[in-house]
Amino acid sequence: MNRTTMTKALVAACALALSGSVFAQDVLIRHAKVHTATSRGTLDNADVLVRNGRISAVGTGLAAGNAAVVEANGRELTPALFGGITDIGLEEVSGEKTTVDSSQSLGAETHEMAVHPEFDVTLAFNPASVLIPVARVEGLGWTMLSAGPTEGGSIIGGQGGVVRLDGSMDPVGPRALFVSIGSGAASMTGNSRAAQWMVLDQLVDEARGRISPDSKFALLTPAGRKSFAQFLDRRGLMVFNVNRASDIVQLLRWSKRQNVRVAVAGGAEAWEVADQLAAAKVPVFVDTLADLPQDFDQIGATLENAARLRTAGVPVGILGAGSHHARKVRQMAGIAVANGLPWEDGLASLTRVPAEAFGVANDFGTIAPGQRADLVLWDGDPLDVTSLAQQVWLGGQAVPMRSRQTELRDRYMHAPNGLPRAYPAGSE
Repeated sequence: MNRTTMTKALVAACALALSGSVFAQDVLIRHAKVHTATSRGTLDNADVLVRNGRISAVGTGLAAGNAAVVEANGRELTPALFGGITDIGLEEVSGEKTTVDSSQSLGAETHEMAVHPEFDVTLAFNPASVLIPVARVEGLGWTMLSAGPTEGGSIIGGQGGVVRLDGSMDPVGPRALFVSIGSGAASMTGNSRAAQWMVLDQLVDEARGRISPDSKFALLTPAGRKSFAQFLDRRGLMVFNVNRASDIVQLLRWSKRQNVRVAVAGGAEAWEVADQLAAAKVPVFVDTLADLPQDFDQIGATLENAARLRTAGVPVGILGAGSHHARKVRQMAGIAVANGLPWEDGLASLTRVPAEAFGVANDFGTIAPGQRADLVLWDGDPLDVTSLAQQVWLGGQAVPMRSRQTELRDRYMHAPNGLPRAYPAGSE
Protein backbone atom coordinates (compact mmCIF):
# COMPACT_ATOMS: atom_id res chain seq x y z
CA MET A 1 0.00 0.00 0.00
CA ASN A 2 1.52 3.33 -1.03
CA ARG A 3 1.65 6.41 1.19
CA THR A 4 -1.33 8.14 -0.48
CA THR A 5 -3.53 5.07 -0.09
CA MET A 6 -2.48 4.68 3.55
CA THR A 7 -3.32 8.32 4.28
CA LYS A 8 -6.76 8.02 2.67
CA ALA A 9 -7.44 4.83 4.60
CA LEU A 10 -6.45 6.47 7.88
CA VAL A 11 -8.69 9.49 7.23
CA ALA A 12 -11.62 7.27 6.26
CA ALA A 13 -11.18 5.05 9.31
CA CYS A 14 -11.01 8.01 11.69
CA ALA A 15 -14.03 9.67 10.09
CA LEU A 16 -16.03 6.43 10.44
CA ALA A 17 -14.96 5.89 14.02
CA LEU A 18 -15.78 9.45 15.02
CA SER A 19 -18.95 9.95 13.03
CA GLY A 20 -21.38 9.35 15.88
CA SER A 21 -21.97 8.13 19.40
CA VAL A 22 -23.19 4.77 18.03
CA PHE A 23 -19.52 3.73 18.18
CA ALA A 24 -18.96 5.19 21.65
CA GLN A 25 -17.65 2.80 24.26
CA ASP A 26 -18.89 2.92 27.83
CA VAL A 27 -15.96 3.88 30.01
CA LEU A 28 -15.18 4.66 33.64
CA ILE A 29 -12.35 7.12 34.16
CA ARG A 30 -11.31 6.42 37.72
CA HIS A 31 -9.33 8.36 40.34
CA ALA A 32 -8.90 11.57 38.34
CA LYS A 33 -8.56 15.19 39.33
CA VAL A 34 -11.78 16.28 37.63
CA HIS A 35 -12.09 19.93 36.62
CA THR A 36 -15.85 20.08 36.11
CA ALA A 37 -15.96 23.77 35.02
CA THR A 38 -19.23 23.93 36.98
CA SER A 39 -20.17 25.21 40.43
CA ARG A 40 -18.78 21.92 41.79
CA GLY A 41 -15.31 23.12 40.87
CA THR A 42 -12.43 20.64 40.96
CA LEU A 43 -12.97 17.17 42.43
CA ASP A 44 -9.94 15.24 43.67
CA ASN A 45 -9.76 11.47 43.27
CA ALA A 46 -13.10 11.41 41.47
CA ASP A 47 -14.64 9.09 38.88
CA VAL A 48 -16.47 9.92 35.65
CA LEU A 49 -18.77 7.28 34.16
CA VAL A 50 -19.61 7.53 30.45
CA ARG A 51 -22.50 5.61 28.89
CA ASN A 52 -23.84 5.90 25.35
CA GLY A 53 -21.60 8.86 24.57
CA ARG A 54 -22.74 10.97 27.52
CA ILE A 55 -21.64 11.46 31.09
CA SER A 56 -23.75 9.22 33.31
CA ALA A 57 -22.29 10.08 36.71
CA VAL A 58 -19.54 12.08 38.41
CA GLY A 59 -18.49 11.07 41.92
CA THR A 60 -16.35 8.66 43.93
CA GLY A 61 -16.43 4.90 44.10
CA LEU A 62 -18.59 4.55 40.98
CA ALA A 63 -19.26 1.00 39.80
CA ALA A 64 -17.90 0.24 36.33
CA GLY A 65 -20.41 -2.45 35.43
CA ASN A 66 -19.58 -3.47 31.86
CA ALA A 67 -17.72 -0.23 31.13
CA ALA A 68 -14.03 -0.23 30.27
CA VAL A 69 -11.91 1.21 33.08
CA VAL A 70 -9.24 3.88 32.61
CA GLU A 71 -7.06 4.43 35.66
CA ALA A 72 -6.23 8.14 35.80
CA ASN A 73 -4.01 7.79 38.89
CA GLY A 74 -4.65 11.38 39.93
CA ARG A 75 -4.10 12.93 36.51
CA GLU A 76 -6.21 15.88 35.45
CA LEU A 77 -9.44 15.50 33.49
CA THR A 78 -11.14 18.44 31.75
CA PRO A 79 -13.88 19.02 29.23
CA ALA A 80 -12.58 19.04 25.65
CA LEU A 81 -11.31 22.57 25.09
CA PHE A 82 -12.58 25.36 22.87
CA GLY A 83 -10.18 26.02 19.97
CA GLY A 84 -11.03 29.72 19.78
CA ILE A 85 -12.66 31.68 16.97
CA THR A 86 -10.93 30.18 13.95
CA ASP A 87 -11.07 29.13 10.29
CA ILE A 88 -10.34 25.46 10.99
CA GLY A 89 -11.90 23.46 8.17
CA LEU A 90 -12.31 26.63 6.11
CA GLU A 91 -8.64 27.31 5.48
CA GLU A 92 -6.12 24.66 4.54
CA VAL A 93 -3.22 26.66 3.07
CA SER A 94 -3.59 30.38 3.75
CA GLY A 95 -1.51 31.34 0.72
CA GLU A 96 -3.58 29.23 -1.68
CA LYS A 97 -6.90 30.97 -2.39
CA THR A 98 -8.64 27.80 -3.57
CA THR A 99 -8.34 26.38 -0.04
CA VAL A 100 -9.67 29.46 1.79
CA ASP A 101 -13.45 29.81 2.25
CA SER A 102 -13.71 32.08 5.31
CA SER A 103 -14.66 35.28 3.46
CA GLN A 104 -16.28 36.51 0.25
CA SER A 105 -15.46 39.50 -1.96
CA LEU A 106 -18.66 40.13 -3.91
CA GLY A 107 -18.56 43.71 -5.18
CA ALA A 108 -14.77 43.96 -5.08
CA GLU A 109 -14.48 44.59 -8.82
CA THR A 110 -17.06 47.39 -8.84
CA HIS A 111 -15.85 48.81 -5.52
CA GLU A 112 -19.45 48.87 -4.27
CA MET A 113 -20.36 47.88 -0.77
CA ALA A 114 -21.80 44.37 -0.89
CA VAL A 115 -23.52 43.50 2.40
CA HIS A 116 -24.34 39.81 2.73
CA PRO A 117 -25.30 38.72 6.25
CA GLU A 118 -26.80 35.65 4.59
CA PHE A 119 -23.25 34.45 3.78
CA ASP A 120 -22.72 31.37 5.99
CA VAL A 121 -19.20 29.95 6.15
CA THR A 122 -20.34 26.71 7.79
CA LEU A 123 -21.54 25.56 4.36
CA ALA A 124 -17.88 25.26 3.32
CA PHE A 125 -16.66 23.42 6.43
CA ASN A 126 -14.44 20.46 5.58
CA PRO A 127 -14.39 17.83 8.37
CA ALA A 128 -11.51 16.04 6.60
CA SER A 129 -9.15 19.02 6.97
CA VAL A 130 -5.69 17.95 8.13
CA LEU A 131 -5.83 20.80 10.65
CA ILE A 132 -8.55 19.04 12.64
CA PRO A 133 -6.55 16.08 14.02
CA VAL A 134 -3.61 18.45 14.64
CA ALA A 135 -5.87 20.47 16.95
CA ARG A 136 -7.71 17.45 18.34
CA VAL A 137 -4.66 15.63 19.73
CA GLU A 138 -3.87 18.80 21.69
CA GLY A 139 -7.13 18.49 23.63
CA LEU A 140 -9.35 20.71 21.47
CA GLY A 141 -12.83 19.37 20.75
CA TRP A 142 -14.68 22.26 19.14
CA THR A 143 -14.29 25.69 17.60
CA MET A 144 -16.34 28.65 16.42
CA LEU A 145 -15.98 29.25 12.69
CA SER A 146 -15.74 32.95 11.87
CA ALA A 147 -16.64 34.91 8.75
CA GLY A 148 -14.26 37.73 7.96
CA PRO A 149 -14.69 40.88 5.85
CA THR A 150 -12.76 41.36 2.62
CA GLU A 151 -11.73 44.55 0.85
CA GLY A 152 -14.58 45.43 -1.46
CA GLY A 153 -17.06 43.79 0.89
CA SER A 154 -18.52 45.28 4.03
CA ILE A 155 -18.02 45.38 7.77
CA ILE A 156 -20.54 42.51 7.93
CA GLY A 157 -18.39 39.42 7.46
CA GLY A 158 -21.22 36.91 7.54
CA GLN A 159 -22.36 34.03 9.70
CA GLY A 160 -20.29 31.43 11.49
CA GLY A 161 -21.11 28.55 13.78
CA VAL A 162 -19.74 26.03 16.25
CA VAL A 163 -18.37 22.79 14.81
CA ARG A 164 -17.11 19.65 16.50
CA LEU A 165 -13.63 18.40 15.68
CA ASP A 166 -14.72 14.77 15.56
CA GLY A 167 -15.40 14.31 11.86
CA SER A 168 -18.95 15.63 12.03
CA MET A 169 -19.90 17.80 9.08
CA ASP A 170 -22.82 19.80 10.40
CA PRO A 171 -22.49 22.79 12.76
CA VAL A 172 -23.95 22.74 16.26
CA GLY A 173 -26.24 25.33 17.80
CA PRO A 174 -27.20 28.81 16.53
CA ARG A 175 -25.21 30.90 14.07
CA ALA A 176 -23.36 34.07 15.08
CA LEU A 177 -23.00 37.12 12.84
CA PHE A 178 -19.49 38.55 12.60
CA VAL A 179 -18.95 42.30 12.29
CA SER A 180 -15.73 44.32 12.19
CA ILE A 181 -15.49 47.90 13.42
CA GLY A 182 -12.65 50.28 14.21
CA SER A 183 -9.75 51.56 12.17
CA GLY A 184 -9.07 48.24 10.45
CA ALA A 185 -12.55 48.21 8.92
CA ALA A 186 -12.86 51.95 8.22
CA SER A 187 -11.81 51.55 4.57
CA MET A 188 -15.13 49.75 3.98
CA THR A 189 -17.17 52.68 5.30
CA GLY A 190 -15.70 55.69 3.53
CA ASN A 191 -12.51 55.69 5.61
CA SER A 192 -14.35 56.74 8.77
CA ARG A 193 -15.20 54.62 11.78
CA ALA A 194 -18.07 57.06 12.49
CA ALA A 195 -19.76 55.88 9.28
CA GLN A 196 -19.82 52.32 10.60
CA TRP A 197 -22.67 53.18 12.96
CA MET A 198 -24.52 54.89 10.12
CA VAL A 199 -24.27 51.70 8.05
CA LEU A 200 -25.32 49.48 10.95
CA ASP A 201 -28.35 51.67 11.70
CA GLN A 202 -29.39 51.52 8.06
CA LEU A 203 -29.12 47.73 8.04
CA VAL A 204 -31.37 47.57 11.10
CA ASP A 205 -33.89 49.88 9.44
CA GLU A 206 -33.91 47.75 6.29
CA ALA A 207 -34.32 44.50 8.21
CA ARG A 208 -37.20 45.99 10.19
CA GLY A 209 -38.92 47.24 7.04
CA ARG A 210 -38.36 50.95 7.60
CA ILE A 211 -36.58 51.27 4.26
CA SER A 212 -38.20 49.91 1.11
CA PRO A 213 -36.43 47.01 -0.59
CA ASP A 214 -36.88 48.95 -3.83
CA SER A 215 -34.98 51.98 -2.58
CA LYS A 216 -31.87 52.73 -4.62
CA PHE A 217 -30.07 53.24 -1.30
CA ALA A 218 -30.90 49.76 0.02
CA LEU A 219 -27.88 47.66 0.98
CA LEU A 220 -29.48 44.29 1.69
CA THR A 221 -30.86 41.66 -0.66
CA PRO A 222 -34.20 40.02 0.30
CA ALA A 223 -32.22 37.09 1.72
CA GLY A 224 -29.94 39.51 3.54
CA ARG A 225 -32.91 41.28 5.16
CA LYS A 226 -34.28 38.00 6.42
CA SER A 227 -30.89 36.88 7.75
CA PHE A 228 -30.05 40.18 9.45
CA ALA A 229 -33.49 40.31 11.07
CA GLN A 230 -32.75 36.98 12.79
CA PHE A 231 -30.09 38.72 14.89
CA LEU A 232 -32.29 41.59 16.08
CA ASP A 233 -34.37 41.78 19.25
CA ARG A 234 -31.72 39.68 21.02
CA ARG A 235 -32.68 36.56 19.08
CA GLY A 236 -29.13 35.96 17.87
CA LEU A 237 -25.56 36.94 18.72
CA MET A 238 -23.43 39.46 16.83
CA VAL A 239 -19.70 39.12 17.44
CA PHE A 240 -17.86 42.42 16.96
CA ASN A 241 -14.15 42.46 16.20
CA VAL A 242 -13.19 45.66 18.03
CA ASN A 243 -10.30 46.86 20.19
CA ARG A 244 -10.51 50.56 21.08
CA ALA A 245 -12.26 51.43 24.34
CA SER A 246 -14.28 54.28 22.83
CA ASP A 247 -15.49 52.00 20.02
CA ILE A 248 -16.58 49.42 22.60
CA VAL A 249 -18.57 52.11 24.42
CA GLN A 250 -20.28 53.06 21.17
CA LEU A 251 -21.01 49.38 20.57
CA LEU A 252 -22.68 49.05 23.97
CA ARG A 253 -24.80 52.13 23.28
CA TRP A 254 -25.76 50.88 19.81
CA SER A 255 -26.64 47.38 21.05
CA LYS A 256 -28.86 48.81 23.78
CA ARG A 257 -30.57 51.23 21.39
CA GLN A 258 -31.19 48.57 18.76
CA ASN A 259 -31.86 45.73 21.24
CA VAL A 260 -29.06 43.52 19.87
CA ARG A 261 -27.10 40.90 21.81
CA VAL A 262 -23.37 41.27 21.23
CA ALA A 263 -19.99 39.81 22.15
CA VAL A 264 -16.56 41.41 21.77
CA ALA A 265 -13.68 39.66 19.98
CA GLY A 266 -10.23 41.16 20.52
CA GLY A 267 -11.02 43.90 23.03
CA ALA A 268 -7.42 45.01 23.59
CA GLU A 269 -8.66 48.03 25.55
CA ALA A 270 -11.78 46.35 26.96
CA TRP A 271 -10.42 46.50 30.50
CA GLU A 272 -10.78 50.30 30.39
CA VAL A 273 -14.58 49.93 30.15
CA ALA A 274 -14.90 46.67 32.11
CA ASP A 275 -17.66 47.94 34.40
CA GLN A 276 -19.85 48.89 31.44
CA LEU A 277 -19.25 45.51 29.77
CA ALA A 278 -20.12 43.71 33.00
CA ALA A 279 -23.31 45.71 33.45
CA ALA A 280 -24.36 44.84 29.90
CA LYS A 281 -23.38 41.16 30.43
CA VAL A 282 -21.26 41.19 27.28
CA PRO A 283 -18.64 38.41 27.00
CA VAL A 284 -15.19 39.36 25.74
CA PHE A 285 -12.92 36.98 23.80
CA VAL A 286 -9.46 38.36 24.43
CA ASP A 287 -6.08 37.98 22.81
CA THR A 288 -4.02 37.42 25.94
CA LEU A 289 -0.79 37.90 23.97
CA ALA A 290 -1.67 41.53 23.20
CA ASP A 291 0.70 43.59 25.30
CA LEU A 292 2.21 46.21 23.00
CA PRO A 293 0.08 48.40 20.70
CA GLN A 294 0.05 47.03 17.16
CA ASP A 295 -2.01 50.02 15.99
CA PHE A 296 -3.74 53.10 17.37
CA ASP A 297 -6.74 51.02 18.45
CA GLN A 298 -4.57 49.08 20.92
CA ILE A 299 -2.67 51.78 22.79
CA GLY A 300 -3.99 50.44 26.09
CA ALA A 301 -3.13 46.76 25.48
CA THR A 302 -1.97 44.89 28.57
CA LEU A 303 -1.32 41.31 29.62
CA GLU A 304 -3.63 41.94 32.58
CA ASN A 305 -6.64 42.54 30.32
CA ALA A 306 -8.35 39.21 31.10
CA ALA A 307 -7.74 39.49 34.85
CA ARG A 308 -9.08 43.04 35.04
CA LEU A 309 -12.15 42.15 33.01
CA ARG A 310 -12.92 39.13 35.17
CA THR A 311 -12.46 41.11 38.39
CA ALA A 312 -15.15 43.47 37.12
CA GLY A 313 -17.49 40.52 36.45
CA VAL A 314 -17.08 40.21 32.66
CA PRO A 315 -17.31 36.69 31.17
CA VAL A 316 -13.89 36.13 29.58
CA GLY A 317 -13.11 33.72 26.76
CA ILE A 318 -9.97 33.17 24.67
CA LEU A 319 -10.02 34.61 21.15
CA GLY A 320 -7.67 31.97 19.74
CA ALA A 321 -4.35 31.75 17.95
CA GLY A 322 -5.58 31.05 14.41
CA SER A 323 -6.38 27.91 12.49
CA HIS A 324 -2.85 26.52 12.15
CA HIS A 325 -1.85 27.29 15.74
CA ALA A 326 -5.10 26.59 17.55
CA ARG A 327 -3.26 24.51 20.16
CA LYS A 328 -1.78 27.72 21.57
CA VAL A 329 -5.11 28.57 23.24
CA ARG A 330 -3.90 26.67 26.32
CA GLN A 331 -0.79 28.83 26.41
CA MET A 332 -2.93 31.94 25.99
CA ALA A 333 -5.12 30.94 28.93
CA GLY A 334 -2.01 30.15 30.96
CA ILE A 335 -0.54 33.58 30.23
CA ALA A 336 -3.76 35.18 31.47
CA VAL A 337 -3.49 33.11 34.67
CA ALA A 338 0.15 34.14 35.08
CA ASN A 339 -1.04 37.75 34.89
CA GLY A 340 -3.74 37.61 37.53
CA LEU A 341 -6.66 35.60 36.13
CA PRO A 342 -7.74 32.90 38.63
CA TRP A 343 -6.92 29.40 37.38
CA GLU A 344 -10.55 28.25 37.39
CA ASP A 345 -11.47 31.26 35.24
CA GLY A 346 -8.60 30.38 32.92
CA LEU A 347 -10.11 26.95 32.37
CA ALA A 348 -13.60 28.46 32.04
CA SER A 349 -12.30 30.72 29.25
CA LEU A 350 -11.73 27.56 27.19
CA THR A 351 -14.80 25.63 28.30
CA ARG A 352 -17.92 27.00 29.98
CA VAL A 353 -17.71 30.67 28.93
CA PRO A 354 -17.56 30.13 25.14
CA ALA A 355 -20.17 27.36 25.38
CA GLU A 356 -22.59 29.69 27.15
CA ALA A 357 -21.80 32.68 24.92
CA PHE A 358 -22.42 30.74 21.69
CA GLY A 359 -25.53 28.92 22.93
CA VAL A 360 -24.07 25.40 23.02
CA ALA A 361 -23.76 24.84 26.76
CA ASN A 362 -25.84 21.66 26.47
CA ASP A 363 -23.16 20.14 24.25
CA PHE A 364 -19.84 21.53 25.47
CA GLY A 365 -17.93 23.13 28.28
CA THR A 366 -18.58 21.16 31.48
CA ILE A 367 -18.27 17.75 33.08
CA ALA A 368 -21.70 16.95 34.48
CA PRO A 369 -24.30 14.18 34.21
CA GLY A 370 -26.18 14.40 30.92
CA GLN A 371 -23.43 16.27 29.06
CA ARG A 372 -21.79 14.88 25.95
CA ALA A 373 -18.69 12.99 26.98
CA ASP A 374 -16.11 15.29 25.39
CA LEU A 375 -13.18 14.79 27.75
CA VAL A 376 -9.41 15.10 27.91
CA LEU A 377 -7.00 13.33 30.25
CA TRP A 378 -3.75 15.27 30.75
CA ASP A 379 -0.31 14.38 32.05
CA GLY A 380 -0.11 17.69 33.94
CA ASP A 381 -1.69 21.11 34.32
CA PRO A 382 -3.78 21.62 31.15
CA LEU A 383 -2.93 25.34 31.13
CA ASP A 384 0.80 24.61 31.26
CA VAL A 385 2.38 24.57 27.80
CA THR A 386 4.61 21.64 28.78
CA SER A 387 1.64 19.37 29.54
CA LEU A 388 0.24 17.00 26.94
CA ALA A 389 -3.14 15.43 26.28
CA GLN A 390 -2.80 11.70 26.85
CA GLN A 391 -6.26 10.74 25.64
CA VAL A 392 -9.19 12.61 24.13
CA TRP A 393 -12.77 11.32 24.09
CA LEU A 394 -15.36 12.97 21.85
CA GLY A 395 -18.92 11.78 22.32
CA GLY A 396 -17.51 8.99 24.46
CA GLN A 397 -15.32 7.74 21.62
CA ALA A 398 -11.59 7.49 22.28
CA VAL A 399 -9.91 9.56 19.58
CA PRO A 400 -6.81 8.21 17.80
CA MET A 401 -3.99 10.39 19.13
CA ARG A 402 -2.46 10.76 15.69
CA SER A 403 -2.14 13.66 13.27
CA ARG A 404 -0.11 14.64 10.25
CA GLN A 405 2.46 16.14 12.59
CA THR A 406 2.87 12.98 14.65
CA GLU A 407 3.13 10.95 11.44
CA LEU A 408 5.93 13.23 10.19
CA ARG A 409 7.63 13.04 13.58
CA ASP A 410 7.58 9.25 13.58
CA ARG A 411 8.73 9.09 9.97
CA TYR A 412 11.82 11.21 10.40
CA MET A 413 12.81 10.76 14.06
CA HIS A 414 13.72 7.10 14.03
CA ALA A 415 16.89 5.39 15.10
CA PRO A 416 19.65 5.21 12.47
CA ASN A 417 19.07 2.16 10.27
CA GLY A 418 21.35 2.76 7.31
CA LEU A 419 18.47 3.95 5.09
CA PRO A 420 17.66 7.48 3.96
CA ARG A 421 15.68 9.45 6.57
CA ALA A 422 12.41 9.09 4.65
CA TYR A 423 12.41 5.29 4.97
CA PRO A 424 11.66 3.42 8.21
CA ALA A 425 13.32 0.16 9.10
CA GLY A 426 11.76 -2.86 7.42
CA SER A 427 10.88 -1.02 4.21
CA GLU A 428 13.65 -2.63 2.15
